Amino acid sequence: MTRDTGLLRDRVMMITGASSGIGAAAGRVFADEGATVVLMARREDRLRELADRIAAGGGRAMVAAGDVTREGEVERVVTEAVARFGRLDGAFNNAGYATSGSLLHETDGSVFEQIMAVNVRGVWNCMRHQIPAMLGSGRPASIVNTSSVAGVQATGASSAYVAAKHAVLGLTRAAAAEYGRRGVRVNALVVGSTRTEMMDQVLKDTPSLEEDFVGRSIQKRMAEPEEIARNAAWLCSDQASFVTGVAMPVDGGWTAA
Repeated sequence: MTRDTGLLRDRVMMITGASSGIGAAAGRVFADEGATVVLMARREDRLRELADRIAAGGGRAMVAAGDVTREGEVERVVTEAVARFGRLDGAFNNAGYATSGSLLHETDGSVFEQIMAVNVRGVWNCMRHQIPAMLGSGRPASIVNTSSVAGVQATGASSAYVAAKHAVLGLTRAAAAEYGRRGVRVNALVVGSTRTEMMDQVLKDTPSLEEDFVGRSIQKRMAEPEEIARNAAWLCSDQASFVTGVAMPVDGGWTAA
């Protein structure tokens, strides 16, 4: 692993959904940029593989297996991170869950509950425990939440997912307003179609969506996870010190077209 620009040097950063896709890419990118990373996801084996890779490149990573839908597990991870490293400087709340292919009236209630639990309650649980840790550090801090083009448009993803990602933007803006004067910036990424494990499953379930997802991007392609992760790193860094409450598109021009 080659050190990059030092954008996040001497930062302790928590990343959720870190076992694959954008979250795993963020683990690598943030560590490349000098951060100590706290990797949270349910699949501990995947986290350990990522942590080993980071350590082999000279970085520092803490494995923190847990489920963001369970508030007690989020609290435990934040507490352990602060106990081990002395503080928490930032977070990339990226864990998500999506479905497609069913109309609103055909969507089972359990699917709705799962989508809301991961995408909305998960972000709520994380910020609810991350923010007090950040306020107590006496240092500027930054949170980035993963939303989606589905947070600003009806994209063809399920109605529940569209609603959930709109809610993420609402939580982001409210938290930015509440904590901006206390040194915590809160922003969101409006993420376009990205080649991830979750996207692969969505396209397996509904193959017809691939042409639409690619075609609605000005660049006529999907993003690589690292492209999203690098924008999260920038928002978490001092380079974005006057940026808060923003829903920043990283979508290949989807929402501009």
